[in-house]
Amino acid sequence: MEVEVFALCDAATDSFGKLNILGAFDRINGRQFPVVHPHCAVALRVRFERIEEGNHRVKINVIDADGKLVMPSFEGNIAVRFPEDVQSVCANLILNINGIRFERPGQYSIDLAIDGRQERSVPVNVVLMKTEVPPEESAGEQ
Repeated sequence: MEVEVFALCDAATDSFGKLNILGAFDRINGRQFPVVHPHCAVALRVRFERIEEGNHRVKINVIDADGKLVMPSFEGNIAVRFPEDVQSVCANLILNINGIRFERPGQYSIDLAIDGRQERSVPVNVVLMKTEVPPEESAGEQ
């Protein structure tokens, strides 16, 4: 098994086995906290060899720097089946996330486990944007 794609993005679709990804990112800017990111997706593409045919458990966690869950875990299954004439197949999985809430700035992580084994992690930096006062507004202040 090989994880070919594991990304946080604005949106993703699966079109007849093609994984389409729009706007992959690893940073969320917030002007104040908590910050709620309205919509994003986790896109996953895994290649399986013929010997790995069968059902595989998938678990995705979004955690903070202390290892605490930011949202409930996603748990699902991938049923891998092979046509006679191929030696490997890909499975795509898209997890749409609406309204994910980050309580404070910091380093977060999206972790992927398949069949109970940690496979990949995507870091997510949640940053407090510094708002600068434009020069024309601060000119009269002293």
